Amino acid sequence: MTTDQAVPVQSSAPPTVNASTGIYHRPYLLVTVGACALVFLAAFESLAVTTIMPVVSRELEGASLYALAFAGPLATGVIGMVAAGNWSDRRGPVGPLYTSVVMFVLGLLIAGTAGTMGILVLGRLVQGLGGGAMTVALYVVVARVYPPVLHPKIFAGFAAAWVIPSLIGPFAAGIVAQATSWHWVFLGVVGLVVPALLMIVPALRGLHGPSEAAQEATQKPWAYGRLAWAGLAAVAVLGMNLASGVPAVGGGLAVAAVVIALIAVRPLVPRGTLTARAGLPSVILSRGLISAAFFGAEVYLPYLLVERYGFSPTFAGLTLTGGALAWAGASAVQGRLGRRLENQVAVRIGSLLVLGAVAMALVTTVLSWPAAVAIISWIFAGAGMGLMYPRLSVMTLALSTPDNEGFNSSAMSISDSLGGALALATTGIIFTALTTAGASFAGVFALTVVIAVAAVFIAPRVQARSVQGVQGPKAGAPGVQASTAEVPSRDQAS
Repeated sequence: MTTDQAVPVQSSAPPTVNASTGIYHRPYLLVTVGACALVFLAAFESLAVTTIMPVVSRELEGASLYALAFAGPLATGVIGMVAAGNWSDRRGPVGPLYTSVVMFVLGLLIAGTAGTMGILVLGRLVQGLGGGAMTVALYVVVARVYPPVLHPKIFAGFAAAWVIPSLIGPFAAGIVAQATSWHWVFLGVVGLVVPALLMIVPALRGLHGPSEAAQEATQKPWAYGRLAWAGLAAVAVLGMNLASGVPAVGGGLAVAAVVIALIAVRPLVPRGTLTARAGLPSVILSRGLISAAFFGAEVYLPYLLVERYGFSPTFAGLTLTGGALAWAGASAVQGRLGRRLENQVAVRIGSLLVLGAVAMALVTTVLSWPAAVAIISWIFAGAGMGLMYPRLSVMTLALSTPDNEGFNSSAMSISDSLGGALALATTGIIFTALTTAGASFAGVFALTVVIAVAAVFIAPRVQARSVQGVQGPKAGAPGVQASTAEVPSRDQAS
């Protein structure tokens, strides 16, 4: 669906920006540092848990809930994303951001004081709910505070904030767990979240809510119905993770869970996303596919190095450092290139790099090549993600208006989260099924190669060739008019 006339983009950001202005200059310094700090802390917590969870599981005798401790936050995060998206479109991002931070901190407190594995998983579920909502709220804040010319730079900052914890998070968490207790890996983060939020507060004071039409649209019953769909998608993802524990019908339950998740996600993303319609729908789908391919493979790469090549767990985890550095470096490069690197080109190159790296991991596994091949190839995977991720975020906001920035931002985050969650659930089932045949790692990497191939084929469709209206679940929804009537220029999109 296209709009009949241009929809004016309203923003609290300054209308013009000097060439020398950057995200670390006034008036953006505090909000940049605070927003990146929140992203950093969320990423640190996600990665740190990977290191301490074996210790937690052993101490709390919770091996049966081990996988759920990882999949749970991804699933509940989808609910948080939708709730924050609806709320942001209706009232602006201020309320959702404050509430999401409170939920995130509450989850940390519950997990950090847990005495049983069940309570810890509950804390992780609450933490995921707050973290998912916080991600969407921050994206809407970016759209309202920063002018489009600075979007590649702030998203490069977000990418770096996600990558840096991968360099220090696992090691730091191990030190904390050994020196004190694993409880402080959760509790120690609480004291850092509040100062980060306070840095953003001054920028939030000048933000205005959306138009009255958008507020009225998001108050309709079907708008709240998205929360029900998000809940169904979350339940499907959780069910898929638990399906492997039912030997007789586990496969059938897993397939049913995938179908339910795909049905549930349709109202949560722009119309045409699942069919790869050109423009924003393909942008959203690309984010999910590339996330599934990359993280579905990355989780098993250290496992491969430990099981097949005799690496220590610490050293196997450190082998991913090259990919993390490449991600941060590529993010910085694309931010500096700006409009000199077209968004579509960045997505194409990035998806090809990820496909090549995942394919090399598969070949290394099947042909028993030296571990160095897979380790070095993962540097290129990180570079591909660094090129793609910020540009997909930029394109999402460029094709949005203040009336539906929340819907579109939540759609992108949902695609990202569900893509990774479904991939991890599927690879877990494949890994378990093929273990007796000795082909578990090959099966995992083969699946991620297929997903990466799909991402490569869809990459050319992320750039709309004509008037592109971003369509939501129903006419009149905030997702229906998600762009101006004309395709953003390269200056706007970069």
